[in-house]
Amino acid sequence: MPVPKRKTSKAKAKSRKNHWKLTAKSTAKCPNCSAPVLSHRVCPSCGYYKGKAVIKVKAD
Repeated sequence: MPVPKRKTSKAKAKSRKNHWKLTAKSTAKCPNCSAPVLSHRVCPSCGYYKGKAVIKVKAD
């Protein structure tokens, strides 16, 4: 079984792990009520998706 010949330095290991970071999810504006919504999802505030009422939302 192969074994590393030398110890991997901290800089080398951290630079390899540098790309493992989280990115913020992008939101779009709902065309019906202008609330921020994740793309390709039903709007939680009005219940519309692509101009059609998909779910009924309780009024506050």
